[in-house]
Amino acid sequence: MAGISIIGVSGSVTRPSRTTALVQAVLDRIEARSGIATRLIELVDSAPRLFGALTRDKLVGDARALVQAIEQADLLVIGTPVYRASYTGALKHLFDLVHHAGFASKPIILTATGGSHLHGLVTEHQLRPLFGFLNALTLPTTVYAVETDFLDYRVSSSKILDRVERAVTEALTQLGRQGAESAEQEDRRALAAG
Repeated sequence: MAGISIIGVSGSVTRPSRTTALVQAVLDRIEARSGIATRLIELVDSAPRLFGALTRDKLVGDARALVQAIEQADLLVIGTPVYRASYTGALKHLFDLVHHAGFASKPIILTATGGSHLHGLVTEHQLRPLFGFLNALTLPTTVYAVETDFLDYRVSSSKILDRVERAVTEALTQLGRQGAESAEQEDRRALAAG
C-alpha cells in the first residue's frame, strides 16, 4: 500500500478536544496495523484560513493545499463534536469547498462525540448523507463516543476501542480491494497496449 494518503479531519474548533482524540485514536490504529503514515487536520487551526474563502475559487495558499490534500486522500477519517444536533459549521464549510469529483468511492470512517448517547445517530442522520451526496463510500462501522469514554482526553473505553478496531479493519480491507482493482486495470491496459 505504498503511496497511500490517509487523512483525519477533526471538525472540533476547541482544544483540547475529545473529537480530535477520537480521530487520532483511529489514525494511530491505522498506522499500527498498516505501517502507513497518516496526517491529522484540526479545524481549530485550519478553519480561520478556510473561512477566508466563501467559494472554492477564492481558496489561496495553505487553505487551497489543505482542500486539495483532502480531495486527493485515499482514505478519510472524519470526526465532529455534536453541535446543535449536527456537525460543526467549520466542518460543513470545509466540505462546501471541496470538489465532489474527488470523492467518488473514497472510503470514509465516520466518528463523532457528544454530551449524551441521545446524539449517537448523528453519524447516520447527518454525516452519512453529507458524504453520500459527494458519492463517497462511508464504511459500515461508525464510532460515537461520550465524555465517559475518555480519560484525560484519551479514548479509554474498551467498547469504543473495539469499534475503532472494526472500522479500521473495514477501511484497510477496502483500501486493499481498491489497490487490487487498480493493479488489475493496469495489467489489462498493459496487455491491450502490448
